Amino acid sequence: MEVIRDLQACPRPVDGTALTIGAYDGVHLGHRAVISAVRSHASRQGTKSAVVTFDRHPAQVVRPDSAPFLLTSLDQKLELLASTGVDYTLVITFNESRAKEPPEDFVMEVLVDCMNTRLVVVGQDFHFGHQRRGNVALLRELGQANGFSVIGHHLVDRFGHDARDDTLVSSTAIRRALHDGRLNDANALLGRPHEMRGPVVRGDGRGRELGFPTANIAIAPEMLMPADGIYAGWYDRPGGDTHPAAIYIGTRPTFYANEEMSLLEAHLLDFDGDLYGEMARVHLIEQLRGDKAFDTAEALARQLRVDCEDARVVLGA
Repeated sequence: MEVIRDLQACPRPVDGTALTIGAYDGVHLGHRAVISAVRSHASRQGTKSAVVTFDRHPAQVVRPDSAPFLLTSLDQKLELLASTGVDYTLVITFNESRAKEPPEDFVMEVLVDCMNTRLVVVGQDFHFGHQRRGNVALLRELGQANGFSVIGHHLVDRFGHDARDDTLVSSTAIRRALHDGRLNDANALLGRPHEMRGPVVRGDGRGRELGFPTANIAIAPEMLMPADGIYAGWYDRPGGDTHPAAIYIGTRPTFYANEEMSLLEAHLLDFDGDLYGEMARVHLIEQLRGDKAFDTAEALARQLRVDCEDARVVLGA
């Protein structure tokens, strides 16, 4: 997949492109259904396939006070998009100027002049441009004048069937499931285990004191933190090493009464080594229990031993 980050460096393929447009946060099963349709149409038409997405979620600019926390960073999103087999991903910087852009200007600048678009595939509820004035109907109107057609793709459930409101695969539904502690539901909608990324930083050493040293992973503030609790999961190290882990997300209520922000710590099972400074990738497989305060550090340590054994069972480790 070729990543284009500068509109001045657009490839403008001679045979044109079939493409889709969106934030694509999570690159979940619904997104993959649309991209699969794009690739199928591109193959039949002899065009290139492409995704147009954004650096910064549009809501972070348009409504920053209520913008959603993100499921994927830009780097992770691009990796997931590359795994779909799409030919191009165009990354557009979303800023105040872009937010005020009329939908007609976006179509001419991006779809016509940059990507030489022949087909656009978007969800039936797609909106774009200043004040969300652009929609599928306007896209079709502009397409008739500029040589591209438009397909409003049906919204799907996790099995690829037409979705009801309560079965729709969406980034919003995944965020809600993670927030509520329904990891299995979130993973089913994603089509993969939910992943968290960040550098390993020094903590206060509580885990080591309890006999369970942890990698403290600094999660970017714009990323969604799943519900507090203990999880079984996998820890990926740079270079490809993967380790089973018991993963904690929470505010450590046994030791701190007024912590506001949850943190993420991973205890790698049967591992003894230095992880500081490396970029960690944690894949959450199953929530083992919720977070709680214990009367003593010894009581917490006893529970952690149980948690680690439970993680082994879940992971087959």
